Amino acid sequence: MPQTLPLVDPDNKCSRCTNSKCCTYITQHLDTPRSKADFRLLLWQVSHHGVSIYKDSDGWFLLVEGKCEHLQEGGGCGIYEDRPEICRDYSNDWCEFDQPAEEGFDLYFADYASLLSYCRRRFRRWEL
Repeated sequence: MPQTLPLVDPDNKCSRCTNSKCCTYITQHLDTPRSKADFRLLLWQVSHHGVSIYKDSDGWFLLVEGKCEHLQEGGGCGIYEDRPEICRDYSNDWCEFDQPAEEGFDLYFADYASLLSYCRRRFRRWEL
């Protein structure tokens, strides 16, 4: 008889996650860029290793890759009882265990070249 695994739900989801993706980056909401000056700033930011930019239904975001220093081998939190408020408030009702976040991106710029290409399409005349 095949072994049946328990259903994955928010109460047990974190313990089933093997890569703790949510603890390997941070995002920062950005004001919607409108001007060339706004996009020049984004070009500077995305020029740095580990930095990308995306837009989804909630707006524009800076995404910075960087594993939390408290993430332990196996995915547990080394300061769980004293973790910051933002970690306590995090809901895993939907997370990257369910679906990669990238699938919800309207726009994604992994590097300078991809954002520059977008800027050249967006603005009739683009000069740096």
